[in-house]
Amino acid sequence: MTSKLSTGRFQQIIVISVLLLCSAVIFYIYYKPMMSWLPCSKFVLPKQDVCTEECLHVLKVANQTQIITNCTAVQVKTPTSQSPVLEKEDTTNAHEPETVVLIWKWPFGLQFDLESCESNYGFKGCRLTLDRNQLDKAHAIMFHVRDIGGDVSYLQTLSRPPRQKWVWMNMESPDNSYRLPGADDLFNLTSNYRRDSDIWVPYGQLVDISENNQPFKIPEKDKLVCWIVSNWKDNLKRVRYFNELSQHIKVEAYGRHFGRYVNNEDYSQVVRSCKFYLSFENSVYIDYITEKLFNPMRLGTVPVVLGPARENYEEFVPRDSFIHVDDFQKPQELAEHLKLLDQNQEMYERYFDWRKDYVPKMNDFGQAQACHICDHVRRNKNYRVFKNVNKWYWG
Repeated sequence: MTSKLSTGRFQQIIVISVLLLCSAVIFYIYYKPMMSWLPCSKFVLPKQDVCTEECLHVLKVANQTQIITNCTAVQVKTPTSQSPVLEKEDTTNAHEPETVVLIWKWPFGLQFDLESCESNYGFKGCRLTLDRNQLDKAHAIMFHVRDIGGDVSYLQTLSRPPRQKWVWMNMESPDNSYRLPGADDLFNLTSNYRRDSDIWVPYGQLVDISENNQPFKIPEKDKLVCWIVSNWKDNLKRVRYFNELSQHIKVEAYGRHFGRYVNNEDYSQVVRSCKFYLSFENSVYIDYITEKLFNPMRLGTVPVVLGPARENYEEFVPRDSFIHVDDFQKPQELAEHLKLLDQNQEMYERYFDWRKDYVPKMNDFGQAQACHICDHVRRNKNYRVFKNVNKWYWG
């Protein structure tokens, strides 16, 4: 009797043990444990399909290779000699909508590529348009001052979103710009050659030379001093200086005033053929340094400048890349210096030493301003008060 009872209890124990073992197996199969207890849990766990070599190494060291199949979603951030650091992709502004800049009118009627902000200037997320149906949707509107004309009263009747920026764009000096009556509270951003404007866009600049640039060679010269001028007014400082300078040195003068019109195709050839070019600005204002400086530098000719102070020029280009009329007490002294350089090739070539390190780059008028405006508005979304541009520009 006792033997039968013992046998029955033993069978019950076996059955219960088998049931517990089966339950454990089922639990192990269908339950996926958290990874925090694994030896590789001290690593960062971004999304990944398989263990990295670093996690495998840790597991082997811990003699726990039996759980490797459960080691998922592991990526090690600590660099090793065998594997590179996996950097996080920059997704800043990845889903930010495009910044739209409405160009009110083509500046001076000059058209340009509206889809070049990224290719020419590296500005992503910009869309330029001339479609005035986008008036309410545009983040900014670029108004070229010289083209506004009688539109001021009409502009004052337009409603605009509170965050929309109206940009006063102008690249002419105050002497050659129009004041806009009634425009005191019309604009809240400025884009200009002046460095104290909100969106500074110079006429040109020097950029580091690259291996894509051809080695510089001074072009062949058959003229000493040249000048191409279209705006001739007897009262201008540059005209008065030229009249006296030309009494002491021969100047090859071109332009309608001299009956020697030069078209765009011939311009480069003429400037290259001259040792010196009179880069005389039509008016003298701080930072007003135009293409009259950068074009001769680009074409391999030494510019003789008349404009703001030498110190201002040196903030744009090397001090030994140009000759300033203020360096001489009178035009006759300048003439003698140019003749000296003409006879001394070594001294003349020193004015091109900067070409070993830099190349001139011109900013495309209209396009450069529109793209820089877009980039500025995209990066600066803060509140902006209206600016009295007449007081700012003319004082």
